Amino acid sequence: MSTLIEHILKLTDHRDRDLLELTLSKALIDLLPIQRIVIARVMNFEGEKRWLDVARLDAKGGGKVLDPMRVDFNTLARMDDATDRLKCLTRRELVEIAWAGEEGPRIYMLPLFSDSRKDDEGVIEVHSDALLTADQMLMIEQLRRIYRNMYALLEYSDRDALTGLLNRKSLDDAFYSAVLEELDGVTKEAPLAGMPKGQEQERRHRVPANYWLGSAIVDNFGAIGDKHGHLIAEEVLLLVARVMNNTFRTYDRIYRFGAEHFGVLMHCPDEALVLAAFERFRVNIEKFNFPQVGHITVSCGYTTVTADDSPSSALEKTERAVDFAQRSGRNKVCSHLGLVRRGFFGETPKVGGVELF
Repeated sequence: MSTLIEHILKLTDHRDRDLLELTLSKALIDLLPIQRIVIARVMNFEGEKRWLDVARLDAKGGGKVLDPMRVDFNTLARMDDATDRLKCLTRRELVEIAWAGEEGPRIYMLPLFSDSRKDDEGVIEVHSDALLTADQMLMIEQLRRIYRNMYALLEYSDRDALTGLLNRKSLDDAFYSAVLEELDGVTKEAPLAGMPKGQEQERRHRVPANYWLGSAIVDNFGAIGDKHGHLIAEEVLLLVARVMNNTFRTYDRIYRFGAEHFGVLMHCPDEALVLAAFERFRVNIEKFNFPQVGHITVSCGYTTVTADDSPSSALEKTERAVDFAQRSGRNKVCSHLGLVRRGFFGETPKVGGVELF
């Protein structure tokens, strides 16, 4: 069994926020006499909130770790369907459920974060066969605080200082830690409790990974700054970021790449749904009344992510699609793949090694 110090080192050795829940779960289930750990996060889409169990580990082995970008939102449990979780989240306090007598099995629920966060709400569920001691509860709290501190540090390095959206660096991390591994056809399962070291199984995806990257650029942004000044221009960027957060799903990754350039990385099974999402964003921006500026527009371009792509090459494709949209009158959404098929870029797209004409 690993020691507390070893697990603290693992928690503080990460550079990827998406792995922290798994590492915290493994520490708790390894160090304490508990049977199951569940870390549930709140997902939000078009104003509706649901629960996603991002990590579930069992002491006897087995469990699961989910990528929020790959879930079907409509299959998740509604917020009101888990009343004890909701109580823990809203009151920001421990909820203890003794479901077979005072000395019998129980479930402890603790808020993942101590403060009220708009985008990072979550609950830790600890399932035990008996009452945990004060020292054991203290260990849970200490590990939870280390998790929170690491999450905050990594979040700070991943975020754009002005808008709070993800930055360009975090796009690289998402590509190399998740997207490209899946597109290569082999993804390592997250190591589960009880699995011997080096015995992690591999799985092959038999269907396309269906990741998409999009860019959105505010039209005529330079003219906004020239006419209204730097502070008003920054306020426009803040409001664009807000509209993006309200338009796309909480598990889509939303970026500001610099100046008036924004982006979205999403997992979606159908290009029509990707187009619909960017069209919805374009219309929402067009309808929004920006204080002192009035109405503005955005031009958007998106591309499918292939196994041959790097973050830079995929981003370049989206920018070429945006450039086409702007040269075609602005306030449009263009598909890079669609433009290639129509012969605008002189490239021939390939799917599975077969050329498309």
